[in-house]
Amino acid sequence: MMKATWRTASMGAAAAGFAFLLGPKAIAQDVKLPPSMVWSAYDLGSSGYAEASGIANALQTKFQTRIRIVPAGTSIGRLLPMLTGKVNYGFLANEAFFAAEGTYDFGVQSWGPQDLRVVLGRPSSVGFAVAKDTGVKTIADLKGKRVGYVKGNPSVNVKNDGYLAFGGLTRKDVEVVWFGSYNAMKDAIIANQLDVMGSVTTSANMRQIESSPRGLVWPEFPPENKKGWEEMAKIISFVEPYKEDTGAAIAKDKPVWMVGYRYPMIVTYAKTSEDEVYNLVKAIDQTFDLFKNTTGSTANWEVKRSILPPADAPWHPGSIKYAKEKGYWTKEAQDWHDKRLARLEQVKAGWDKAQEEFGKLVAEKGAKKEKFDADTEWPTFWEAYIEENLSN
Repeated sequence: MMKATWRTASMGAAAAGFAFLLGPKAIAQDVKLPPSMVWSAYDLGSSGYAEASGIANALQTKFQTRIRIVPAGTSIGRLLPMLTGKVNYGFLANEAFFAAEGTYDFGVQSWGPQDLRVVLGRPSSVGFAVAKDTGVKTIADLKGKRVGYVKGNPSVNVKNDGYLAFGGLTRKDVEVVWFGSYNAMKDAIIANQLDVMGSVTTSANMRQIESSPRGLVWPEFPPENKKGWEEMAKIISFVEPYKEDTGAAIAKDKPVWMVGYRYPMIVTYAKTSEDEVYNLVKAIDQTFDLFKNTTGSTANWEVKRSILPPADAPWHPGSIKYAKEKGYWTKEAQDWHDKRLARLEQVKAGWDKAQEEFGKLVAEKGAKKEKFDADTEWPTFWEAYIEENLSN
């Protein structure tokens, strides 16, 4: 009800009847959304696209806004329109982490570390799916086992490195097997050509491995292993312990400690106004009941859960404002945010310094008339700079 308009109880009663006639949009004036928004998301058919659509439909039902979703199958495809201002928000995965760090696809000179902020992030779980007949019980038991990596898929590969670090292992301690696609790993496990792959627990691939002669097991990431979590966080800072009770080879009465992360995340640039983000989060909170059953996981968008770190980039001030107002924000959340924001600023400053040093190198090569392709050489230079100056 609009306080500035209805001043008495009798007028308030009349207003309630009037609002009923007009529908839900008339009673949602405490939220101010842009008249239109454009969001990017994963391809049609993905859970990210489905959930973005569910949230968008709910907002359009209750509020005076129009939302268009642009599907894209690549990380660049989801982020480039955000960079150019054609898209307001992206429903992203770990490309948010790589973009904020300026690595992989975003390590080229035309990109670099992006000043991204997380608005909300749906809690989810992931871990190592292991063939049960290997006898593996813990992450440390993976030593010498065949672990699947995917060419051109840093999201899979960097998480694998983090999981191994939890058990005190690196790629050198296992047999790395490279694949051209993610789905190919499932077939390889069933055919006994692979022992381990990273996965969520609820995919159809996991059901197939579970029902195969090899079986399926999830070695755990217990929260009491502080050292393991510290080592993993050095590689993937966006994770936390997560007790999973849903999925293949998991029972409700026998939950498994997995690696918690956020997928998808609603992400925008830091320059997006605090007021706009605050209102978007408030609108999503108010429409939760309208979209919570969109998919089997959409209920995890409940704001009191999805507004807290960790995630792949620092939190947006608009989200923090709303979280504090509702009493969700904690000291631990603020500490995590401050540390992640400091890291992002460190990487941005490092990028500028590396660019300066690389410019001098290019000038020296030019003065000596040495053959030097700056575009080709930069990624190697930047990777070395990160290792020497920005590694945790």
